Amino acid sequence: MSDIKVFLVDEPYLKINCKLGEAPFWEESRQTLRFVDIVQQQVHSVNVVKGPASHEVHADLDISIGTTADIEGHDENEFLFGGKHGFGLYNRHSGRYRYLRKYWTDDEVAHSKEHRMRANDGAVDINGRFWLGTMNDPLVQSPTNEGILFRLDPDLTLHRILEGVTIPNGISFSEDNTKFFFTDSVTGSIDVFDFNSSTGDISNRRVFFKVAEEGSAPDGHCRDEEGYIWAAIFGGGKVVRIDPTGKVVAEIHLPTRCVTCPCFVGTDLYITTAAEEEPEQYPDSTRLAGSLFKCSVGVKGAQPYHFSFAKASDV
Repeated sequence: MSDIKVFLVDEPYLKINCKLGEAPFWEESRQTLRFVDIVQQQVHSVNVVKGPASHEVHADLDISIGTTADIEGHDENEFLFGGKHGFGLYNRHSGRYRYLRKYWTDDEVAHSKEHRMRANDGAVDINGRFWLGTMNDPLVQSPTNEGILFRLDPDLTLHRILEGVTIPNGISFSEDNTKFFFTDSVTGSIDVFDFNSSTGDISNRRVFFKVAEEGSAPDGHCRDEEGYIWAAIFGGGKVVRIDPTGKVVAEIHLPTRCVTCPCFVGTDLYITTAAEEEPEQYPDSTRLAGSLFKCSVGVKGAQPYHFSFAKASDV
C-alpha cells in the first residue's frame, strides 16, 4: 500500500481561462493573492477574504510579466516584476510600469535577443536579492538553451549566475539558507546547489528530485514551514509534496493537466494552471484549464522574502 497522502480537487476556486497562469504571490497586508497570465500579458488579483467575486484583472499590458516580488519598505502600490525585457516596477494604482534594469547587452539587443526572450519564474533570497530565469519566448520561437538565470542585487547590479538554461522554473532556498533549489523543466528534475547566502554564490549542482512520468515535468514550486517542497507537475495534473530527501509524500490531484505553480495562503495552497497544450488528446483537461485552484493541506507555507533596495529613496 502506498504511503503517499492524496488530496483530490474537482472544481476550481476561480474559473478563468488563463493561457499561462503563473507566479501566484500572497500579499498578506492586503489579504490578496496576485498572479499573472504570461501569454495574455495580464496581472490578476483576488481577495481571499472576500472570495472569488473580488477577482480583478488589473492590466492588459504591452509586455509579459513572468514573476513578481514585494519590496521591503517601499510604496505598497508598487511591486517588483521580472518582465519581457528586464526588471521593473509596476504601479497597481495607475496600471503603469517602468524598467529598472534590462537583461541584455547592446550587442545582444542588436542580435534580437531582447525580442526572442522573456522572463519566467523567480524568487527573492534572505538578503533581498531577486533571482529570475529567462527563456525563449514561445510566441517567438521554440525554447533553446540560451536562457539565463539572473540575480538582481539590492543596489540594482545584475549578475549572470547560470547559462545554458531552457525553461527555468521553481526557485527556492532551504530553511537554513545553505541550499538553492532550481528547476529547468526540460531536464525533468529539480536540482539543488550549495548556497552562500552572504555572497549569493551557488555551486555543486546535483539532482534533488526527478519526475518519473513520461510527458510530465516539474514547473513552479513553493516551500512549507516544515522544509518540504510543493512542486507543480506540468502535464501530470498534480502538485507533489517532496520531503528533504527528495521523496514524494503527498499529491494533490487536479482536473486539468497543465499545472504551473502553487502558493501558500495560511494552510491553503492556491495553484495556477495553463491552457491544455494537447486538447485533442486530452479533451477532459480543457474544461477547467487556466483556472485557479485551492486545496487545504494542513501545513503553513514558509514566509517569503522581499526585495530590498539598497537606497530605496533613490528609486
